[in-house]
Amino acid sequence: MDLKLRPKETCRFDAVSLGEVMLRLDPGEGRIRTARNFRAWEGGGEYNVVRGLRRCFGMKTAVITALAENEIGKLMEDFILQGGVDVSLIQWMKTDGIGRICRNGINFTERGFGIRGAVGCSDRANTAISKASPEDFDFEYIFGKLGVRWFHTGGIYAALSEQSCETAIAAIKTAKKYGAAVSYDLNYRPSMWNAIGGQKKAQKVNQEIAEYVDVMIGNEEDFTACLGFEIEGNDADFKELNLDGYKKMIGQAVRKYPNFKVVATTLRTVKTATVNDWSAICWADGTIYKSKDYKGLEIMDRVGGGDSFASGLIYGLMTEQDAQAAVNYGAAHGALAMTTPGDTTMADKKEVESVMGGKGARVQR
Repeated sequence: MDLKLRPKETCRFDAVSLGEVMLRLDPGEGRIRTARNFRAWEGGGEYNVVRGLRRCFGMKTAVITALAENEIGKLMEDFILQGGVDVSLIQWMKTDGIGRICRNGINFTERGFGIRGAVGCSDRANTAISKASPEDFDFEYIFGKLGVRWFHTGGIYAALSEQSCETAIAAIKTAKKYGAAVSYDLNYRPSMWNAIGGQKKAQKVNQEIAEYVDVMIGNEEDFTACLGFEIEGNDADFKELNLDGYKKMIGQAVRKYPNFKVVATTLRTVKTATVNDWSAICWADGTIYKSKDYKGLEIMDRVGGGDSFASGLIYGLMTEQDAQAAVNYGAAHGALAMTTPGDTTMADKKEVESVMGGKGARVQR
């Protein structure tokens, strides 16, 4: 695998992500529409990855983001600090008293149960990070002076605004200039892209970004909607997560983008909101590697499972330089993350490796 990482001793950070960090308000076992109490967490697709790398796998990480300078922003900073992620790259944006200039994003999320699916209700327009432009961040300093071994961002951040598209591209180009490995999670959300040009805009932005990516993460909808691939075969192949269908899709991707060194996706069959079949695959060096199957995985909170897969995958690629180990770390970490509430992981590396090794759920004393 041709993933050439910068030497650890030359870099301040093992991994840095660029994205929005929101305040998640969770009604627990109840519904958003009837809640009288919410539990507060932090979360965001790109941030969750570096938090997992820090909290579960012990790597030194930071998040590039912007927060409105008010009490909610300070609460968000406190959550990020509790996760062990470096906050020195956060840009603090001046705001007025009611968020006309900029604000902090809020994400109401209920977990779902049985036949009732999880529900998300985001309130994230006009946020500090969506208004931030490339000029608000000194990427030359971050990637050139401080040094970063791995950079991660994704399609959720890119879809926030025109400025976010430009900032993601600028960051990725600078990361590549200074030798950082780049991973990107396509994470297609049509409702987010609609405001800035829809699927046509998503394809324009993501096709440009894809030319700089080393490790591309996404499912079949992500690849077709964001990169414009045509699916060969019938829809049932993909609804049932048919491996042959995925192999064809990945084949198209690596032919169009020979810079891809790794392509990965989770495989999920939703039986109920609380019971899923879960596994993952990873392409590298012309070979497909598959994790073990977690059949009938019981889920407490599915939000962030894919992000925890990404952090486990990245950890495996950085430390083992082995695609099979990487996809195993990713699938096990994602599975564990969905057994606890909140967007972010509560697992540690020892637990992940125990699950990878087939250890059961007996009480540990």
